[in-house]
Amino acid sequence: MVAIEEAIETAVLRTEAWLAHYIGEPSRGIVSGLLPGPEGPDFLLPIGKHQFLIEIKSSSDVASVSRGIEQLSLYSRELTVDHVPLLVVPFMGEAGAKRCAEADVSWLDLSGNARVAAPGLAIHVEGKPNQFKRRGRPSSVFAAKSSRIVRWLLMHENTEITQTQRDLARLTGMDEGFTSRILRNLEQSGYISRDPKGGRVRVIDYDLLLDAWHAEYRFDAHRIIRGHVTEKSGAELQKSLARRLDERQVEYAVTGLGAAWLLSRFAAFRLATFYLRQFPDDQLLDDLGIWRTDQGENLWLVLPNDEGVFHNAGRGQEVVSVAPIQIYLDLKGHPERAAEAAAQLRFQTRIARELRAYKHPKDILERYRDRGATEENIRFITEVIENGVQYFPPIKKFEDV
Repeated sequence: MVAIEEAIETAVLRTEAWLAHYIGEPSRGIVSGLLPGPEGPDFLLPIGKHQFLIEIKSSSDVASVSRGIEQLSLYSRELTVDHVPLLVVPFMGEAGAKRCAEADVSWLDLSGNARVAAPGLAIHVEGKPNQFKRRGRPSSVFAAKSSRIVRWLLMHENTEITQTQRDLARLTGMDEGFTSRILRNLEQSGYISRDPKGGRVRVIDYDLLLDAWHAEYRFDAHRIIRGHVTEKSGAELQKSLARRLDERQVEYAVTGLGAAWLLSRFAAFRLATFYLRQFPDDQLLDDLGIWRTDQGENLWLVLPNDEGVFHNAGRGQEVVSVAPIQIYLDLKGHPERAAEAAAQLRFQTRIARELRAYKHPKDILERYRDRGATEENIRFITEVIENGVQYFPPIKKFEDV
C-alpha cells in the first residue's frame, strides 16, 4: 500500500491530473497563497470553466473531514472569486461522504473515488479500494477496549455525573494511564475538550463522535455462532430464548434488529441476536434447541470482543437489551432492514437528547411537524412528551440490570 505521507506530497499534482482527465480540459496552472498567513487554503486550481478551491487532509477520519469542511466554508466566505470547494483525502469513508453531501462540498480521494458537483459538471466515481490501509492493527480510540471511554461519554452526555480522567478510568474499569492516552488522542482529534481547572471531560460534537465510531466499528470483529431455532417469528424467538437463558442464569443482552424492534416497533424481523458473557458449549446449544447452520439462520449468538457492550444494558418487556448506542452500532453488521432501523433509532436518540435539554418540549413537536416529519415520528415525539423524558433508554427507560 502507498504510504499516506508520500501520497500527500504528490496530492496536488495527482488532484490536478485527475480533474483534468475527467473534465476533459487542461489545467490552467496552480494558484497558491490566496489568503494571507499560513492558515489559508492549499491552492486554487482553474480547469475549464471552473476554479476548484482545494483543501487536502492527510487523514480520512471523520474529524479531519469535518475540519476540512469547516475550513473550506471559512475560506469561501473570504474569497471574492467564484469557486468550487473541493476536499481531498486519502480515502473517503461513508460517514465523511455523508458530511460532505450535507455541507454541499465536493470531494475526491487519492484512491480514485470522487463526488464532484458544479454548474454543468457532475463526477461520481465509487468502488475503488482504499490504497492507504495501514499494516498491522492500528491503535484507535474506537478499538474494542478503548471504546469504553467513547461509549461512556456518549451515553452520559449532559448528565450530572462527574467525568474527569480519574472518574472515567474507574467507571470503565481501565487503568488511569491507558485512559489518559485515549483522552489525549480524543482531544487531539477534536472530539472532546477538558476543563483546564477541574479536568471535566466534555464531548464537543455528539454526532461527530458517534459518526466517527460508527465508521470504524465492525460487528464481525466479535465471535459469532450462527444457528437456527424453530419459532414462528423473530419476536417469538427473541422472547422465548431470553426466558430460557434467564432460567439457566446465562447472562445475555439482545442487540441488532430485535433490540431496535423493542424500542420502536419499527419493522418485523427474522434474525435475533444475543450477546453472551460466556461462549456456549454444545450442551447448552442442545438444551436450547439451537443447531448450527450458515444457511437459513435466524439466530446469532455473539461473544463480544470486550465486555463494554453490556454497559447500560437494561431489562424491558421481559428481555435484556444493550443500550441504544450499542444497538445502533451493531445494526451496521445486520441484514434485512437494518439500515432503516438504524436511521430511525438515530432519529429517536436525537429527539430524546433535544427533549432532555429543552425547556419547552411542545415547541420541538411543532418544529418537527413544520418540517414534515412522518406520522410515526410525530407519535414517538408525542409519547415521549406525555411520558416524560425518561421514556427513551438513553434517558433511562429501562431499569438498570
